[in-house]
Amino acid sequence: MRLSRYFLPILKENPREAEIVSHRLMLRAGMIRQQAQGSFSWLPLGKRVLDKVCRIIREEQDRAGAQEILMPTIQSAELWRESGRYDDYGKEMLRIKDRHERDMLYGPTNEEMVTDIFRSYVRSYKDLPLNLYHIQWKYRDEVRPRFGVMRSREFLMKDAYSFDIDFEGARAAYNRMFVSYLRTFERVGMKSIPMRADTGPIGGDLSHEFIILADTGESAVFCHRDFLGLAVPGADVDYANDEAIAGIVRDWTTPYAATDEMHDEDAWEKVPEGEQLAARGIEVGHIFHFGEKYSKPMGASVTGPDGKEHFVSMGSYGIGPSRLIAAIIEASHDENGIIWPAAVAPFDVALINMKAGDAACEAAAGTLYEALGKAGLDVLYDDTDQRAGAKFATADLIGLPWQVIVGPRGVEAGEAELKNRKSGERVTVPLGEVVARLVAAKDGKAA
Repeated sequence: MRLSRYFLPILKENPREAEIVSHRLMLRAGMIRQQAQGSFSWLPLGKRVLDKVCRIIREEQDRAGAQEILMPTIQSAELWRESGRYDDYGKEMLRIKDRHERDMLYGPTNEEMVTDIFRSYVRSYKDLPLNLYHIQWKYRDEVRPRFGVMRSREFLMKDAYSFDIDFEGARAAYNRMFVSYLRTFERVGMKSIPMRADTGPIGGDLSHEFIILADTGESAVFCHRDFLGLAVPGADVDYANDEAIAGIVRDWTTPYAATDEMHDEDAWEKVPEGEQLAARGIEVGHIFHFGEKYSKPMGASVTGPDGKEHFVSMGSYGIGPSRLIAAIIEASHDENGIIWPAAVAPFDVALINMKAGDAACEAAAGTLYEALGKAGLDVLYDDTDQRAGAKFATADLIGLPWQVIVGPRGVEAGEAELKNRKSGERVTVPLGEVVARLVAAKDGKAA
């Protein structure tokens, strides 16, 4: 993509309304535009990142056995009255009426609707286990939306819902999602730490928040340093092996980890002082088992192997892709802008022509642009006539993993400069080696 033809409304100054780093950088980098309080349009650069994050989430949900559906944003109030939540949910629910004066709502979540889908079609335990997920916009009428897409009124959510014949089946489903979340956050370039969350009146221990460590995080977190070295399961993890999956979950829940809300000073003091890690963190995912909370009042049951009816045991599993992007920026930035992990970067390479209009630079940059594209790399080619300083500032701000700098002196010598955005390291290489170097870097090899 040529920058001269790309819609990238860069802001030079920090927006006054932006209180945190991610909000400020997303606005400045032309990723989003605020349309109303807590409501944002996603512009081309931001949409590319959002799509990449959603693709990774889908791949890991599918790998773990979940099946994608798509449910409406507008829901009938009658379903929520069945579960008993319509009157209890509070002012965060946006309640509306259609032209026939029927009570409707803009869905803040989908437990009722997915339970209705399940009860309409599933009758036997032989059709279990089942896990259905979708990626859909939600709306919660926050009294004070803030921090950009970190806490907005309208947000994108991946929510999955599992259905099992009994608690043991539900625990196995929970464990599969637990491992899927570890892999998802690893793949977007972040280290996540699962921390036990409040289960409310349901009780038990099947509720975890997944936290990304970030100096600008909203929550205080306390954990054992062992988490920093724990290996995330690979792509060959066998989700059909309940015992092996349970073992992974056990390894990841044995060391101490808690947010400030669940922090236990007595347990914390038992962690050796040198192994204690007190930091700030951002919640990017939450998994929760709630048993028969919805299946029982809504009559979602199946015939078991004993011939009797059993209300299914359910769980829900959420990741907010839009919020996750803000969290990635909070955890990965510097004073010059965003530093994207390669897997979710909007483009792989920023190709910078230092002297637009110069025949030699135009030819060298154009040849590299074509060759990089043919090699499977996404390139944003800065072919504008801006001054060099502005081009470098834009490239650093939008945070693409690599910059290829083509200037008159370098072209004359048959060279280009490669800059790694994360390390800041610069290296001069022959023009003929640029593509191979960047392909190797994308494949995980040294550039």
